[in-house]
Amino acid sequence: MHHGHDEQPLNPLPTVVWLLAAPIIVTEILFALGGTGALGPQAMGWRLAILGQLGFDPAGFRQMAEIGLWSVPDLARLVSYAFVHLSLTHAAMVVVFILAIGKFVGEVFPGWAVAAVFLGSTVTGALVYALMPFTQMMLIGGYPGAYGLIGAFTWVLWMRLGPGNPVRMRAFSLIGMLAGIQLLFGALFGIGPDWIAEFSGFGAGFLISFFVAPGGWRHLLHKLRKR
Repeated sequence: MHHGHDEQPLNPLPTVVWLLAAPIIVTEILFALGGTGALGPQAMGWRLAILGQLGFDPAGFRQMAEIGLWSVPDLARLVSYAFVHLSLTHAAMVVVFILAIGKFVGEVFPGWAVAAVFLGSTVTGALVYALMPFTQMMLIGGYPGAYGLIGAFTWVLWMRLGPGNPVRMRAFSLIGMLAGIQLLFGALFGIGPDWIAEFSGFGAGFLISFFVAPGGWRHLLHKLRKR
């Protein structure tokens, strides 16, 4: 008789989820060690130095677009900004989103599709952020990519509820709650323009899911043909 002794109490996270979270965790460990002075006095300023090198500068990107002169390091910032953070708390919140939402999405999507959602949303969030002429603050942190995973999470719920379901819009409850929290914090403490990148990341994650989810593209074509 099988007594379930071989069953794991927690389902393991998909490998791709750890691969997305690992650079954030590793950099925070290095920043923490550097802050103690254990790695030498020069390491005390690692966070600021790395943020300057890897953060996404919207004004600089607009300038590159105007003159048509692109550099690989600057284009790499479209992705690299997602793996560095302003503080341990900032990084920890992003990692929680990646692990929790990524686990759900990774149980439905193949690994490459989870990565495509996260990275595609990261890039889209930065591009939309740069398109806003008033954005000057450097974009830092993995929230746009994490919101992209929330977009994929929403897509899965939306598909499961199916067309014609009167409660189908409940699939958007999580992003609605996050939008409400953003508004509340904005009213109480003020808010920077990085929400533009975050919600653009959500929209990108939702749309990308049609192309990378198992059966997603076929479902979209079926819907279009029915119309």
